[in-house]
Amino acid sequence: MSRRTLPLLRTLSHHHRQSRAITYMARPGDGTPRAVTLISGDGIGPLVTGAVEQVMAAMHAPISFESFEVRGSMPAVPAEVLDSIRRNKVCIKGGLATPVGGGVSSLNMQLRKELDLYASLVNCFNLEGLETRHENVDIVVIRENTEGEYSGLEHEVVPGVVESLKVITKFCSERIAKYAFEYAYLNNRKKVTAVHKANIMKLADGLFLESCREVAANYPGIKYNEIIVDNCCMQLVSKPEQFDVMVTPNLYGNLVANTAAGIAGGTGVMPGGNVGQDHAIFEQGASAGNVGNEKLVEQKKANPVALLLSSAMMLRHLQFPSFADRLETAVKRVISEGKYRTKDLGGSSTTQEVVDAITEVLD
Repeated sequence: MSRRTLPLLRTLSHHHRQSRAITYMARPGDGTPRAVTLISGDGIGPLVTGAVEQVMAAMHAPISFESFEVRGSMPAVPAEVLDSIRRNKVCIKGGLATPVGGGVSSLNMQLRKELDLYASLVNCFNLEGLETRHENVDIVVIRENTEGEYSGLEHEVVPGVVESLKVITKFCSERIAKYAFEYAYLNNRKKVTAVHKANIMKLADGLFLESCREVAANYPGIKYNEIIVDNCCMQLVSKPEQFDVMVTPNLYGNLVANTAAGIAGGTGVMPGGNVGQDHAIFEQGASAGNVGNEKLVEQKKANPVALLLSSAMMLRHLQFPSFADRLETAVKRVISEGKYRTKDLGGSSTTQEVVDAITEVLD
């Protein structure tokens, strides 16, 4: 064998080792369908949850649904729904309308408190083929879900004077900070930004920041910085590509996630979920307009993309990554081709036409 042949053989051998596939070794019962609780929700909810059911069936995904009709106007989440989520551990839901004023509590908040879904995660990113003002946006907003202004701790002190309490605890602040840094570490993210207003709320937001700093010290490989929430909003709309993972208290996170969603393509394409130690609920990531309007419902033109991408997140949570990849690839292909898009994305397609296009290109 000539000397010139040896380097070539080494190169070929190296290429063979690098391109060799890794085989997933299934355990007995891995393919058994997992039961998932499905809440259809208000407005466009039945349309988009129906889209998820259709696509899952077309994929032959190992999922079975326990379906419930829940409306935001109900006084409380029915006990059988909570029992189902506790039993199945996982839920996917359409939007639940929260009446403005009137003292009616939010069923979304009730679900988060009852199941201790302490972390809300919204992934805001550019989709190929969908034109937006900014490029290279890929932001994950991780929001504390159980305390702060959204706790609903309000009362009327005297007629005409209402007191609303903002409660921040060390336990919940540390817990959400750990979740954010663990998420960054496991997903090869480079930076975590804490969003706050500690220059004014020195004790409450100060405690949140103190907790984030202590947790950050345990992750030296991840860059950590802080930003005041009003400056954060300005930076988001001017230079969003500077953000990677953001960790926030409850109220700020809702505002930041919806702003980031608008920058990256709109609420109709942003996936999200609420997770705790034992349970998870997946839903449209950005809350603005999550129940749509009557015209969308009548014309059956709701955008199913956000909930389909949320269901891909759910599949990964259930440890079915290949099904998640197939679904995400099909959704992104349809968006990129641009033939079938709902009105919010510049098209005129119905929900069903988008679903049919996605099922058509499933690998």
